[in-house]
Amino acid sequence: MRAASGTGWRALVLASLCVAGCAGLPARAAEGAAPADDALAARRHDLDAASAAAAAAEADRRRAEDLVETIRADRVRLNAALIDTTARVRAAEAKASDTETRLDLLTGSADAIRGSLLSRRAAIAEILAALERMGLHPLPALLANPADVLRAIRTSMVLGAAVPGMRAAAESLASDLAELTRLRAAIVDQRDALAGEVASLGAERTRLAALVAARQAAQTAAEGTLDQDSQRSAELARQATSLKDLVSRLESDVAAARRAADAARAADAARRSAAVADAAGVEAKAAAASHDPARLAPAVAFGDSRGHLPLPVAGRAIKSFGAADSYGGQERGLTLATRPGALVTAPADGWVAFAGAYRSYGQLLILNAGDGYYIVLAGLVRVDVVPGQFVLMGEPLGTMGDGSVKTAAAIALGAAQPVLYVEFRKDGAAIDPSPWWAKAELEKVRG
Repeated sequence: MRAASGTGWRALVLASLCVAGCAGLPARAAEGAAPADDALAARRHDLDAASAAAAAAEADRRRAEDLVETIRADRVRLNAALIDTTARVRAAEAKASDTETRLDLLTGSADAIRGSLLSRRAAIAEILAALERMGLHPLPALLANPADVLRAIRTSMVLGAAVPGMRAAAESLASDLAELTRLRAAIVDQRDALAGEVASLGAERTRLAALVAARQAAQTAAEGTLDQDSQRSAELARQATSLKDLVSRLESDVAAARRAADAARAADAARRSAAVADAAGVEAKAAAASHDPARLAPAVAFGDSRGHLPLPVAGRAIKSFGAADSYGGQERGLTLATRPGALVTAPADGWVAFAGAYRSYGQLLILNAGDGYYIVLAGLVRVDVVPGQFVLMGEPLGTMGDGSVKTAAAIALGAAQPVLYVEFRKDGAAIDPSPWWAKAELEKVRG
């Protein structure tokens, strides 16, 4: 019994120890698991934060891409509208100028006939007196009522047999009076047409002014660089002693030249890359590039654009490259007489190297067309672009005055109307611009 009791007691003690030991195991296991759970939760939090940051970055990227595309689309729409409206303004100017020319010719012809009739008053008076003797009353006034006089003269031709020697004189007078009547009617028609064309031109100019203002507002994103370019070009203008010196200084302006050269090289690289395609594909790409209003580099190298450039203004050539100038030398550019307020456009893609007043040249514009080519435009009254700005062929650059402010070119030529001077330069020397103009453009200015 005692042995059994001892054995039972020991068993009870061992059982108690086992229970106590087993009761402590979950607590120790929980204590070991707690740090692992915290680490896992922290890792999950970090992953969630990283995912959220990545999603935010992706959203920012998409917003930036959308903004870039919006800006590009806005630039496309604005540039396309500018070029389209500019073309309509130029067409309206040309049409109005043509109508004015026809009106001047008609008026001149009418004046000539009127003068001829006045010089033959005696012959007309003789015919009218003969008709009066025949009982035709009342007699019409000569110039106030040419149609009535014409009817009277034709009557005299019918009665020529009754009035010897009258028929030949009557036929001549009848012809002149009929022409004078026709001219007067044509003059009225042309004046009405001109009034409509001038009204249309005014509406297009108003639209263009709004588009130019929008373009200037859109330049604010690049204000820093453009302001630096404007200040630099103004400083060069102060230092220059002549137009030739100014262009030379601009050509030597390393910063602006480098930007233009970099863009030109990029455009040239794109052209060389396209050259590996088939001929039809290259032509298609070139055509597409030239009609891309969003481009920020020339669509075609200036040296390759011979025979394709539009003139910068509608007008009449009064001096050509190589002609004798007023100082015993030769003209280094093309001089065009324009209508008052004529619109001046970019003859080629390029960067504005200079824009502003310069000495006696009026408002002066110099475009860097790339590859060492520069285009000088002098004689404007207002410019609507700034140095550093890239402009497309056909984009508006500024306007001519009314001829009241005389520039150096206008004074040298004694011109009463506004005069635009155009000079092409290559590697520091003036070159003949005529090979670059489109054939149709040359025919316009030659009349």
